[in-house]
Amino acid sequence: MTDKPKDPIRPTDDKARAQARFLINAARFAALAVLDPETGAPLVTRIALVPGPDGAPLTLISTLSAHTGALDANPTCSLLIGEPGAKGDPLTHPRLSMQAEAMPANKEALRQHYLNLYPKAQLYYDFSDFRLIRFAPRSALLNGGFGKAFRLTNGDLVAEQTQPNGLTR
Repeated sequence: MTDKPKDPIRPTDDKARAQARFLINAARFAALAVLDPETGAPLVTRIALVPGPDGAPLTLISTLSAHTGALDANPTCSLLIGEPGAKGDPLTHPRLSMQAEAMPANKEALRQHYLNLYPKAQLYYDFSDFRLIRFAPRSALLNGGFGKAFRLTNGDLVAEQTQPNGLTR
């Protein structure tokens, strides 16, 4: 008789939800993964990041960048949020791998919100080639440290709102 391997994913609880939301709220940058529309190959880049009013991540991206063209062709993407601490094994620090859909957000309506959280963007926020993107979470994997893995849903990550302020659909 063989024993079935134990599932390493723990049941999602309020502590895991809070940790995932903390990672999103504290992040000011993340790794963004997209698919290159010309080659189909993965493309990863670093982007600025702030939490939106509903908790979903927002970024300001230039239409001149390769990842913007990739998101235009296929808005399905992934974010890696969370950075290793100054000490210890980087793999023991919490991180969130989020699958999302990139959606346009109302740049003007969310201007002050974004700039309050990321003041350095004042230099280029109003450039015409920049647009605001909201990452609507589909699902996520939280690695909260060694032996602390959780699956999360959209509802685990963002506040319930029927019509988030400043977002276009």
